[in-house]
Amino acid sequence: MQDVLRVGPLPEEPLAAAADFHARLLPGIEAALRGGADPLTIVFLPAGHAHRGWRLAAIQSLARTFAPSRVNAVESDGEAEIAAALDWLGDAAGVTGQILTLDGTGAGPVL
Repeated sequence: MQDVLRVGPLPEEPLAAAADFHARLLPGIEAALRGGADPLTIVFLPAGHAHRGWRLAAIQSLARTFAPSRVNAVESDGEAEIAAALDWLGDAAGVTGQILTLDGTGAGPVL
């Protein structure tokens, strides 16, 4: 079974958002991983490009620290898109330390 943690809302300013995430939410995420959450997918609300760096660094650090547990994130506010990504990640045993930005338009047909 896949564990899912929804995060947000966070402050709009990237530095403030990162500080809030690390101070308020990270201890609980680490506790969940120590308790056996695997895989864990964190769901962020959409944010500007300036948030990408701190989010990716946090997810990659969690994936390295808690390997072999898998830790990934998605960025979306669309429930159908989130559900589809969670289904895909549940079957993607080799994927960890990644953030998937979902836009709801789909990937299109495989050629």
